[in-house]
Amino acid sequence: MESRLKVLGHPVHPMLVMFPIALFVAATIFDIIDVAGGPTFLGELAYWNILVGLIGGILAVLAGAVDLLAIPAGTRAKRVGVAHAATNIAVLLLFAAVFVVRLAAYTRTAGGALVAIEVVAIAGLAVGAWLGGELVDRLGVGVDPEADLNAPSSLRPRTTAAASADRPEER
Repeated sequence: MESRLKVLGHPVHPMLVMFPIALFVAATIFDIIDVAGGPTFLGELAYWNILVGLIGGILAVLAGAVDLLAIPAGTRAKRVGVAHAATNIAVLLLFAAVFVVRLAAYTRTAGGALVAIEVVAIAGLAVGAWLGGELVDRLGVGVDPEADLNAPSSLRPRTTAAASADRPEER
């Protein structure tokens, strides 16, 4: 099944997910270092990473929803897609909760309990990423149906079999 939302021939959802993943992982690492006695500016940096990760995560969810809605009901891909979406939305909600608690606090740094929530969220993120990989690599969701090892550039216009038959130089 080919992705429904593309830029220059490539699916948008995989382009967007890397940002919240990286920002949430970095925020968690920064918070762990801060709680362990590292420089306090890392806790502040983690706070801002979470904010930007939430914005990127919302954009990734919206792009993913376009493709999820196009998956036929009753298929394994639909079940895996729903699990992928639900897991990643739960991760966003956990990081949103951490962000709101920090927003209301005197300092933007996290304590041990918030870091524990972040670690649980990162574990959920790993599960969600695995499910996304299952969708793409195993079930072919978002993959161009004409893809192969010698496929032409996604920037080239597609030709139909009938058009190719009319031009012997392409055979």
